Parts: sequence; C-alpha cells; structure tokens
Amino acid sequence: MDITRTLRGSGRGLLVGLLTVVFLLPFYLMLRNSLMDTPGLTSPHWTWWPSHMHFENFTALFDDPTVNMSQALGNSLLIAVITAPLSTLFASAAGYAFARIPMPGKNVLLGLVIATLMIPGSVTFVPSFVVVGSMGGVNTLWGIIVPGLFNPFAVLLFRNFYLRFPAEIEEAGRLDGLGWLGLYRRVALPSSGAMLASLGALAFIDSWNSFLWPLVIGQDPSAWTAQIALSTFLTSQTVNLPGLFAGAVVTIAPLVVMFLVAQRYIVEGIATSGLKG
Repeated sequence: MDITRTLRGSGRGLLVGLLTVVFLLPFYLMLRNSLMDTPGLTSPHWTWWPSHMHFENFTALFDDPTVNMSQALGNSLLIAVITAPLSTLFASAAGYAFARIPMPGKNVLLGLVIATLMIPGSVTFVPSFVVVGSMGGVNTLWGIIVPGLFNPFAVLLFRNFYLRFPAEIEEAGRLDGLGWLGLYRRVALPSSGAMLASLGALAFIDSWNSFLWPLVIGQDPSAWTAQIALSTFLTSQTVNLPGLFAGAVVTIAPLVVMFLVAQRYIVEGIATSGLKG
C-alpha cells in the first residue's frame, strides 16, 4: 500500500515537473533570444545560452527613433489601469442588480446579456468602429478604452457570486435603513474582494494583450500601445529579431508580475463564482 502511494506521489511529481518545463519553455526561449544578436538567432547551430549576452538589445529598443516604445508602454499601462477597475466595477454593479434587485423584465435583460456572449466579435467590430469614429474617438485613448468597459462574462460571474451571498447579512443592513444602493456599496461590494481582485487582474491582462481594436483605432503612432509597437519589428520589409524578442520580454514582464501577485485571487474568485469543475 505504501509502495503504491509512493509511486502515485512520484508520478504526480513527475507530471507536475514536466508540465512546469513545458510552461516555462517559451519564457526561456524568449529571454535567451532577447540576449542574442541576429547572427546567433539565425545560426543553424543550437546554443542553450548565448556566450556573450547582448544587453544593448534592450537599450536599442528604447532608443529606436522609428518606434517610441516608452510612450507605447505608457499608453498600454494607462489603458489597462483605467479599463480593469472600471469594467470590474460596472460588472459588479450589474451582477448585483441581476441577482438581488426585483424589476420587471430582468430575465429578458439577462438573456440579452447572455446573447452578447454568443455574438462573434467580428460581427460588432465594424459597427463599433463607426460609432466610435463618428464620436471622434479615432487616434484617442478613450476610443480604445470605452468599448472594453462592458464585460458580459464578468457580469454573469458576479451574478452567480451574489446569488450565493448570505441574505441574512443584507437583512441586517436593511434594519439600518440601507436601500439597494447602500446595501451594494456597504455590504455586497466590500465582501466581494476576491472576485474584484481576480476579475480585475484578468481584465488588466486582457486589456494589455489587446491588439486588433487598438490597431484600428490608434492609427497615429502617438496612440500606439505596446502590442502595436512590438508588431513593427516584424514586417514584410524588415525583421528585427533581437528587437522583437527584447520587446516581447519587456511587454510580458508586467503580466508575469500581475499573475504572480494575483494568482491566488484568480483561483479563489473563480472558485467562489459558482463555476465548479
């Protein structure tokens, strides 16, 4: 029995180790390639690590006169910092309304929210661009931010969370004279910290990685995000491999930090949202 248990534990450990290697392999390749020069990257001979590390690839990335990488990173950070908390707060308020507030036609509205999840983004892309363009949102950061402030999937997660929220706590708030808004602000919202943190982190990552919408709206280089600036290193005319990999390391670093900080909240938030595998 002990031998079987030991073999199972060893098998699990081996599986976890293999999955960890597979997960970390792209990060290793990205960091390795960012410290190599073009001849080393295009050489047919494999090297596990460059004998001479070219840290100047990172300085050249920010000194490139054709791409203002610092401004692009600042734009991405500003967009993500605004989009993540606002979209999460809006989803929380909508989810609480669907879960708790009685109103006529609530189920119809909920059905419409669910229906938006079934509509491909390509269908609404052109109408969204026409609306934002008619309002003067092209080449502006707000034109990139506003369409991403509503997340129907997050609304459903918050609704599931608030449906499981103890009604007795809200009854205590009602005895203190709180209305629906007061109950949400003073009771429900402070008690949903894990959900707010997890969905906020996911919204930050999604906003940071967004490419197609910022590409179409941010046509001027002053409105480029980090992902758009990174794409300029790989074109049909030129391929700057050291700059491309150095830029990839720089742009992915905030996401790695975000994931390491928020991974516990992400798992806890999904576990308390009512979605159980």
